[in-house]
Amino acid sequence: AGNTYSLRPGLQRRFKSSTVKECIHTILKEKLANVQYIPEEMPQLTKSLSETIKDRLKEEGFDRYKMVVQVVIGEQRGEGVNMAARCFWDADTDNYAHDVYMNDSLFCVVAAFGCFYY
Repeated sequence: AGNTYSLRPGLQRRFKSSTVKECIHTILKEKLANVQYIPEEMPQLTKSLSETIKDRLKEEGFDRYKMVVQVVIGEQRGEGVNMAARCFWDADTDNYAHDVYMNDSLFCVVAAFGCFYY
């Protein structure tokens, strides 16, 4: 998107967490439904998932947003996992969404961060 000299995105162009979470959830259900946790295959799968999600979010029309997508996949072994993220950003324009997917073999946590580019 070209420079429009606007300092805030319009209401229709704002990063909407609910829309982003829905996109992530749909992709995870589609791509991970019958996947088994095989350690050697996980690096490529995480990369592929992050690129797929990022491409899908670009289609949503969040103009002038820089997207960061983080994907973590681990083996389902009945253990607990705690994750956290901290961001230094403009609370009026920037936001994030996350979703968790689990099957019998693995868990996947995705966080997508949208930062408005001034």
